[in-house]
Amino acid sequence: MSSVYDFTVNTLDYQARALSDYRGKVLLIVNTATRCGLTPQYGQLQDLYAKYREQGLEILDFPCNQFREQAPEEGKEYAQLCQMKFGTEFTIFEKIEVNGDNAHPLYVFLKQQKPEDEGNAKFQDLLIRLASLGEKREGSDIKWNFTKFLINRKGEVVARYAPSTEPQELAADIERLLAETA
Repeated sequence: MSSVYDFTVNTLDYQARALSDYRGKVLLIVNTATRCGLTPQYGQLQDLYAKYREQGLEILDFPCNQFREQAPEEGKEYAQLCQMKFGTEFTIFEKIEVNGDNAHPLYVFLKQQKPEDEGNAKFQDLLIRLASLGEKREGSDIKWNFTKFLINRKGEVVARYAPSTEPQELAADIERLLAETA
């Protein structure tokens, strides 16, 4: 596999969706949860989407219940909660696993492309590490909810951001990628 366009994922209705449908778009792929201290990032994600979607940004939301079971809702219930609480309009996909033997192939690929989080260490990163104590993590594993991967218009993974990196901090990187042609 050479780009995210080589993968197929399931919608909330368990329908296969080829990521090649997003060819030519800038993608922000995020593993999320509704009962996490970082869940308010949904509001910032929606702000980014509202500001940049007409220029070609798509946010792909993958709920994940692997981190202290902070995404217990299923399917439509999950999406309704996000829409009611944060006004989300971007696509929420089927709940997946991002680490371990059952990690979704997309996330296996993303982690191979960008094995480490970028950005400055913050106090919030320390809190995340403390919260995940006792959970087995290896090398490139996703550390927590709201790890973000930025994908250029060619389907290449260009950055991986720590969960504590707030979506608004990605605006300059998103703008740079939106200015590039595929």
